[in-house]
Amino acid sequence: MVNFVLIGICILAGMVFKATKSIHPDAHKGINTWILYLALPAVSFKYLPKVQWTMEMLFPIVATFLIAVFSFIFMSLYSKKKGYSRRSQSTMELISGYSNTSFIGFPLISAFYGESLLSIAIICDQTMFFSLSTLGIIAAVKGGSRSGKVSAHFILKRLITFPPLVGCISALVLSQFIDFTVAEPLFDKLAATVSPLALFSVGLQLKFNGWKKLIPQMSVSMLYKLILAPALVLGLALLVGIKGDVAKITIFEAAMPTLVTSSIIAEQFRLNTKLTNLTIGFSILVGFLTSAVWYQITELIF
Repeated sequence: MVNFVLIGICILAGMVFKATKSIHPDAHKGINTWILYLALPAVSFKYLPKVQWTMEMLFPIVATFLIAVFSFIFMSLYSKKKGYSRRSQSTMELISGYSNTSFIGFPLISAFYGESLLSIAIICDQTMFFSLSTLGIIAAVKGGSRSGKVSAHFILKRLITFPPLVGCISALVLSQFIDFTVAEPLFDKLAATVSPLALFSVGLQLKFNGWKKLIPQMSVSMLYKLILAPALVLGLALLVGIKGDVAKITIFEAAMPTLVTSSIIAEQFRLNTKLTNLTIGFSILVGFLTSAVWYQITELIF
């Protein structure tokens, strides 16, 4: 319950500060820099060294990447049909293919399934994070280019210099040689700043004027994120015979609202931040309802 209240407080605070001009208009850029360079890498160092890798854990990894890939395919076809620009297409890919697996997902999983299953959720979260740092950034780079075409060298350069991806790979590699137990309290504190600051940043950038014009794009994005994506994972689980808690949690995490960090990526690569922030806000509200439905579905099937 505390997390849900915090969501409202952080977004509302950002909106109020901006409306009353109590903060610099570009304050969100400084906040986003903190999140990208310090907070998000700390998340990797906090969770990845503790992950128990088994063959069964391949399912949430594959499923999370497939959601991003199918988001690209789905939004590409939809954007071409509607005649949208590459910038709009990339924005829709970003807000549709990546779930809020931790800040929203973790507390909801604890509430519906129990804290013991968070170990599976962590796999989904870190895979989603890695997927965002690779596939998401590739889409963002293309959308941020005026021509929509960028060289492989340029994309690779942006990838290897993207702080969260550097942190993710570093955590995977260094944890094999270094015991980070002593540094865990530091990682905990830094990682804890991600969600409140990201939501506050969303609030600072949130504008409701002209939202009616964005209803088609927001609706399609939420249709994919909250309904089609988890349905895709459900179908995959039934196809390959994955059952039990791994299937339940992977499907449930796929049904989570749009990742808040998408707003930061959209702002950094000059995508449609208005569409991004509005979709984040509305998907959180709608996601509370649809997640309860997906819980019932997974309980009935598995």
